[in-house]
Amino acid sequence: MLSYRHSFHAGNHADVIKHIVQSLILDALKQKDKPFVYHDTHSGVGRYDLTHEWSEKTGEYKQGIARVWEQTQIPAEIESYLDSIKALNNGDKLRYYPGSPRVARAQLRKQDRMVLTELHPSDYPLLEQEFHRDRQVSIYKEDGFKRLKASLPPQERRGLVLIDPPYELAKEYRDVVQAIWQSHKRWATGIYAIWYPVVNRHDIEDMIEGLEGLGIRKILQIELGVAPDTNEHGMTASGMIVINPPWKLESQMKEILPFLKEAIAPATGHWKVDWIVPE
Repeated sequence: MLSYRHSFHAGNHADVIKHIVQSLILDALKQKDKPFVYHDTHSGVGRYDLTHEWSEKTGEYKQGIARVWEQTQIPAEIESYLDSIKALNNGDKLRYYPGSPRVARAQLRKQDRMVLTELHPSDYPLLEQEFHRDRQVSIYKEDGFKRLKASLPPQERRGLVLIDPPYELAKEYRDVVQAIWQSHKRWATGIYAIWYPVVNRHDIEDMIEGLEGLGIRKILQIELGVAPDTNEHGMTASGMIVINPPWKLESQMKEILPFLKEAIAPATGHWKVDWIVPE
């Protein structure tokens, strides 16, 4: 099933939390000179035009990055994230928003590389065009989890895997657990960051229970909500589950999340940073 198009949702509150966590992890990897690999299982198109009719139709970015963009007091921890956005926009006007591959590319050094996978027949050509002739980027029109399994362990032995499927089907939550189980056996020291939407809280609880049952240690949960959980349709929160997080990530997010809550959803928002499985 390939009906999901991220262009309708680019720059929303879920993208903000996802890409901030992604940027902080890459910042941590850059503290050492040794090369790392960034592996993206569901890459999208790379960049999104917020003036496109699809973005304007939903207007989700207006309750996400637009609210952060207009803040005058910005935490220093999110500067790398904002730099990746500024790199696509001339001046102060916000028009383009980077997908996770473009956020990562802004932080790659000459010794690092990226592996991107995208199956959607319309998105794949746009992704390929975005990184045309970029020798540090490999792009595959394949199932993201199959390519991940085939790529591990990486030659660098250091890196980040970002897993953010559209969750169009309930089985995708189970697919994530299965992918982590297979991947961790091949590369136990890698950093895995799993994005999740809170539409039905039970789906998240089931996925967390599945991850707990794998016997993997050091699993951190980070969540930003814009409204209380509900039985009605719609995403009220989203988060990142990080396996082998950098040691500063917990404290960094405890500084950043209160700022994001006040910027994005001051009256109805909530946040949390909890260990699912401690070290």
